[in-house]
Amino acid sequence: MKISRKLRVMLIVFPFLFVSIVITGCGDSTEKSGPEDKALVKDASGLTTWELKHGIGPVKKEITLGEIDKRLVTEGEKIFDTKCAACHKLDERYVGPPQRDVLERRTPEFVLNMMLNPEENYKRHPEIKKLLGEYLTPMPNQNLTMEDALAVLEYFRSVKQ
Repeated sequence: MKISRKLRVMLIVFPFLFVSIVITGCGDSTEKSGPEDKALVKDASGLTTWELKHGIGPVKKEITLGEIDKRLVTEGEKIFDTKCAACHKLDERYVGPPQRDVLERRTPEFVLNMMLNPEENYKRHPEIKKLLGEYLTPMPNQNLTMEDALAVLEYFRSVKQ
């Protein structure tokens, strides 16, 4: 029995095509649609959903806040008075926005990322760009450590109450 050239080609190509379709279609069917994956989706600004909500910086996951630590509050107040109070007041607009209600406007992670990485937030975050348009002065990097920023955050938590 003589097989035509087209039929031979089809008999060779079809199994490979079939196997490749089956292999690509049989991936891991447990696709994740949780917050971790949604956090990686970038919008028109190039920021992930996480960055839009929590700012751009070293804090990449939600932090858990317990009871207010009075020792950190004292330390945070000192840092605020020496590094932040020249531009921020608790209850009034000044060079920068008031801070008493900052945790009502922003997540704790956003506040930390802004304190630790203000330059990148001013360059890329749409909300911070709006603030720059309103206040006209970017927040300088105060070279806070994560511990310093957590202390200031704790101070903000304490004055909020």
